[in-house]
Amino acid sequence: MEELISQIATELKITTGQVKSTLNLLEEGNTVPFIARYRKEVTKGLDEDAIRHIEEEYKYQVNLKKRKEDVLRIIAEQGKLTEEIQKEVESCTKLSQVEDIYRPYQQKKKTRATMAIALGLEPLADFIMGNDVTPIVEYAATFVNDKVKNVEDALQGAMDILAERFSDDAKIREVARNIFRKTGVLVTKTKKDFVDEKQVYQMYYDYSEKVSTLANHRIMAIDRAEKEKVINASITFDDEKLYEMMCERFLKNVKNDCHQYVDMAIKDGAKRLLIPSVEREIRSNLTERAQLKSVDLFAMNVEKLLLQSPMKNKWVLGFDPAYKHGCKLAVVDPTGKMLEIAVIYPHAPQNQVAEAKKVTLDLLNRYPIDIVAIGNGTASRESQNFIASLLHEVNHPVTFTMVSEAGASVYSASPLAKAEFPDLTVEKRSAISIARRIIDPLAELIKIDPKSIGVGQYQHDLPAKELNEKLDFVVLKAVNRVGVDVNTASAELLAHVAGLSNAIAKAIVTYRDKNGKFKNRQQLLDVPKMGPKSFEQAAGFLRIVDGDNALDKSSIHPESYGVAEALMKKQDINPTMLGSDEVKAKLVGLNISELARELNIDEYTMFDIVDSLKAPLRDYREQYEAPLLRSDILEIKDLKVGDELEGVVRNVVDFGAFVDIGLHDDGLIHVSKISKSRISHPSEILSIGDIIKVKVFNIDLNRNKVQLTLI
Repeated sequence: MEELISQIATELKITTGQVKSTLNLLEEGNTVPFIARYRKEVTKGLDEDAIRHIEEEYKYQVNLKKRKEDVLRIIAEQGKLTEEIQKEVESCTKLSQVEDIYRPYQQKKKTRATMAIALGLEPLADFIMGNDVTPIVEYAATFVNDKVKNVEDALQGAMDILAERFSDDAKIREVARNIFRKTGVLVTKTKKDFVDEKQVYQMYYDYSEKVSTLANHRIMAIDRAEKEKVINASITFDDEKLYEMMCERFLKNVKNDCHQYVDMAIKDGAKRLLIPSVEREIRSNLTERAQLKSVDLFAMNVEKLLLQSPMKNKWVLGFDPAYKHGCKLAVVDPTGKMLEIAVIYPHAPQNQVAEAKKVTLDLLNRYPIDIVAIGNGTASRESQNFIASLLHEVNHPVTFTMVSEAGASVYSASPLAKAEFPDLTVEKRSAISIARRIIDPLAELIKIDPKSIGVGQYQHDLPAKELNEKLDFVVLKAVNRVGVDVNTASAELLAHVAGLSNAIAKAIVTYRDKNGKFKNRQQLLDVPKMGPKSFEQAAGFLRIVDGDNALDKSSIHPESYGVAEALMKKQDINPTMLGSDEVKAKLVGLNISELARELNIDEYTMFDIVDSLKAPLRDYREQYEAPLLRSDILEIKDLKVGDELEGVVRNVVDFGAFVDIGLHDDGLIHVSKISKSRISHPSEILSIGDIIKVKVFNIDLNRNKVQLTLI
């Protein structure tokens, strides 16, 4: 236990005390967001990611310890456990190392070696590796019987046993891995009669690159091309070096007349067993590395998307573009409530432009619309042109912005959307979702499976379990960092609050519908299924804006209300004043350390209480940039190399970032054009939602592609 804790502490560069305290809190059933926000004094300020890492790493180390014990027990039961093997197993730091040591002792399926062992030829294999003075052929003849027809068959069986032994040797397998990693070159060639109509994988028709330099996105592309039967991929490496190392390990003490048989066994074991096995392992490791990095990147992008700054107090006209079936419009007020729906046909084939303008202008003038949120799907370019052409006719200022439609159709066809808007078509629900994504991105996007939001790379090739767990975590983190208005939140949003299950979230909504708005946090204990532990974990993240207690709208946990009230009394602060300039003036310059000692509380909590009294309604997302608003449109034919533009980052991938500059398709900033200094990944500089200045350095009119560089 102590050793595991020490390992984790060293890896995270924190104290063993922090690791122990965090594990104790997790063991007591506390959630990661609760620990990160309300138990800082115990963890010394560890954030959600560090806490989760401790939790995962501890589980891994416990599993590793258990596997070591199992392997040692199995080897001992076979009567083959030595002091050396025990030390090797106990010194392993990875599961893969344990499995390497265990490999020779595994119960194998039928192989040439197991068949030879069944024929009783293992003593002959041992003899070949020994130093007995008896001539090998003479000794081999003693194994000839009705099942082993001649000396040649006996020797071949012995060599089969040795070949498998050599290929299973843990030290040689590690040598082979290192040679593959250092000298390996991944080579791809097209398969016979391959089909790649759009030449998606053209780059890999005849490609080679060192294993040590392969970028994750190229690994994913090669894997997919191979899966789709477009290419074959293999690794070439320094096999002579491997042969030399195997001879050094297995041949040096072999007597002369056995030398040739050991040499043949080495070559056979390497070619038939070791090299294919290690090549598969290296390919698998490359794929796993690329997949896990893609999962991390996907999760980072989803988190940034969920934490986009909301456009508070804005009226929005959601605009879902289309051709034949018409554009759907939805008027949504600042609370997200849908007030009116309309359908217009400004584009081909109907081309009812005049009528469409009349309907749209009527909505824009009749409601105090601030922003038109246009979906970025089919007909979005034409829809931008249409909106831009009539904004000057509106009787108040209106801007427009492009909104990613990713996942809108998934939500619109979901049981949730059907329950919310049973009388509307799927397309009309999409227009509402597009509008709400501007007003409160988190509240709207939480209704959609994160995998449908469209900010990953090769997401369909990623391991489902790891992806789901990582995305669930970033959603949980985002929701709890922002907090939730318990009187307006959907059950879907509430279900992501620390300590709340789907059942409790639904019970809260049912209770609210039956009894009206919650007046205070304590009332949550009246909700069926809400026990003391769930309340403890969730209460600080559930806000009541206009309730009986002013502290309920803040992130101060009810367990700290006594301290907060004592501070308010000490500084002569009335609860109705929270967040005002007067309160900020009364709290400025306080000595947090002295105050914490006086009020008998830790400094972390004291600081958070003071901060919350200054700004009880502060939104974590305010630190991020709001959506980029436009009042005109941009055509690719109007662009020229060297133009400087403002855009918003829509997606970050391994090879660069896609930027919305107002065109139908996003422009690409390649990773090499992001910074003059060398960076290992675009995410070091850019995140989804960033508003940036870019310069056009290449335009491909035929492919409708624009390449950009970051200014």
